[in-house]
Amino acid sequence: MADPKGFLNHGREVAKSRPVDVRLKDWNEVYVPGSLLPIIGKQAGRCMDCGIPFCHNGCPLGNLIPEWNDFAYREDWTAASERLHATNNFPEFTGRLCPAPCESACVLGINQPAVTIKNVEVSIIDKAWEAGDVAPQAPERLSGKTVAVIGSGPAGLAAAQQLTRAGHTVAVYERADRIGGLLRYGIPEFKMEKRHINRRIEQMRAEGTRFRTGIEIGRDLKATDLKKRYDAVVIAAGATTARDLPVPGRELKGVYQAMEYLPLANKVQEGDFVAPPISAEGKHVVVIGGGDTGADCVGTAHRQGAASVTQLEIMPRPGEERNPGQPWPTFPMLYKVTSAHEEGGERVYSVSTTHFEGDEDGNVQWLHLSEVEFIDGRLTPKPGTERKIPAQLVTLAMGFTGTDRENGVVEQFGLELDERGNIARDADFRTNVPGVYVAGDAGRGQSLIVWAIAEGRSAARGVDRFLTGASELPAPIRPTDRSLLV
Repeated sequence: MADPKGFLNHGREVAKSRPVDVRLKDWNEVYVPGSLLPIIGKQAGRCMDCGIPFCHNGCPLGNLIPEWNDFAYREDWTAASERLHATNNFPEFTGRLCPAPCESACVLGINQPAVTIKNVEVSIIDKAWEAGDVAPQAPERLSGKTVAVIGSGPAGLAAAQQLTRAGHTVAVYERADRIGGLLRYGIPEFKMEKRHINRRIEQMRAEGTRFRTGIEIGRDLKATDLKKRYDAVVIAAGATTARDLPVPGRELKGVYQAMEYLPLANKVQEGDFVAPPISAEGKHVVVIGGGDTGADCVGTAHRQGAASVTQLEIMPRPGEERNPGQPWPTFPMLYKVTSAHEEGGERVYSVSTTHFEGDEDGNVQWLHLSEVEFIDGRLTPKPGTERKIPAQLVTLAMGFTGTDRENGVVEQFGLELDERGNIARDADFRTNVPGVYVAGDAGRGQSLIVWAIAEGRSAARGVDRFLTGASELPAPIRPTDRSLLV
């Protein structure tokens, strides 16, 4: 145990954010650079090294959290990085983007603020990069087997890195012009600067992974032809089919899916555009959907100079403390104030959009809504609560319904789907087609980045065993595993 009295002597401290008026002028990460290191030793020392560390149950990766907390407390950053990488290929991604179910499951969190596990994690990996401790791990010998990975999000990258290190020749196919999937174009720069992706890609290239951008399997290259070229295929294409809002006026100009809006802002940061083709500048913006993607739209709109930003959520506002129906160590639904919400805007709960109203040129101008309430277990409009709010740009951030069916991958492979519309797989993450595996949201449905990386690592073991007859690669989860919920 790092500090036997750490959790008694020190309270919880988190990373400091830059002032709102400063960070809204740029797209850099919101946190003050270097603000964690002076406090992270004490924060890591709050870890109690529990006999049964429930933080392991909260994280599907099985991160060795008490161990790297101990090393961080002792400032043994090299050992801490080794423990971190033992279970997680990309801790700099999860340390910035994961909502930290490990902290919700922290034993200290029963009656005190939990250990800042996420902040310790990101401190360790940032220190490791700074010290040069993150080096390529090329395989000692090649197996002679080839693997194609469809999709370069966290699941695809994790699977590709594991299989490359196992000695297979791996090529990652990405339909976008750059590697990273939603990490690249769905996550705004102010949440994670893309330099973190770029240096991981360079590490993977040095290890032997090959990348093919601008190629959409199913359209540019038939899935059947891909299967002929490779000994195995991993589908890690995500669940990118966005949930739509079929109400009158949906066809008006100015109503977009979040993933039509967010990538353009990121492309500006990549230097592809001087200004985004879809901009919130000077407009009244409405974001429909109260989750993380909605918050990303809120923060993006603020930086583009929106006149106002309103975020709508159909569900009631969550509480600020655990309710009895979500006991520790489950992941609770709590009222969350992200960095984007700190920057302004209004959040409206228990409302449903009824229709959009436009001008004579077909541009959206107003959003009509009504309040809703639960009656007999169903959300029902409340009579007399109808009203309209100005809306010159609307983004739909209501989640995703499954993997892309329009590009033909499912049909060309002849894949079976489960009852939720995801690609079905067995205990080894294998589909009904021999040699074809699925990892990440394409098989699980929309989920967290830690689940995507865990799926990629687990699917890699299944592929490795298929190609060689045995595997020493870790498999942290099964396809049927789910988050720790009530």
